[in-house]
Amino acid sequence: MEIPAPKLRHAFRLRVELGAPIEMGQGRAGVRRIIQIIGGKALGPDLTGEVLNLGADWQTIYSDGAAHLDTRYAVKTEDGAVIEIVNVGSRHGPPDVIARLAKGEDVDPTSYYMRTAARLETGDDRYAWVNHMLFVCSGIRRASAVEIDYYAVE
Repeated sequence: MEIPAPKLRHAFRLRVELGAPIEMGQGRAGVRRIIQIIGGKALGPDLTGEVLNLGADWQTIYSDGAAHLDTRYAVKTEDGAVIEIVNVGSRHGPPDVIARLAKGEDVDPTSYYMRTAARLETGDDRYAWVNHMLFVCSGIRRASAVEIDYYAVE
C-alpha cells in the first residue's frame, strides 16, 4: 500500500505589522529580541480579517546571523471568530542579505530563506477545521512588517 504524499493548499496570507524590536542582549544560544505584533490583515481565501494588536515574535539570532522565529498572535475574522496562531521557524541567508534586511531594506525574497510551521486554534465552530490542520508557511520581511503565506497540509 502506498503512503499518500502530502499536498499543499494556499489557505491565506497575513500582512503582519511590527513594532520596534526590544533588544534583550546575549542569551544562552544567541542574541535575543522581542518584536511586538501590532496589527495587520488576513487576506483569505480561507481566513479574512485583522491581525490583533497583541502578541510578539521572540527571536534568537545565532552567531551566523540565522534567526529562530517563535511567534504567538491572533486573528479576528470578519465574522467575529478569534483564532490563535503559534508559528515557529527560521530565517537565514547570506550575511550581506541579512544585513540589508536588518536595515529595513526590501530584499529579493528568493535571496534568503524564511519558512515556518504553524498551529492554529479556535473555539469557534465555524473555523474548527483549523484545530486539526497543519500549516507550513513561507514569508518575507519588510521594514516594519512581514508577509506570510499559510499553506494547509492536506
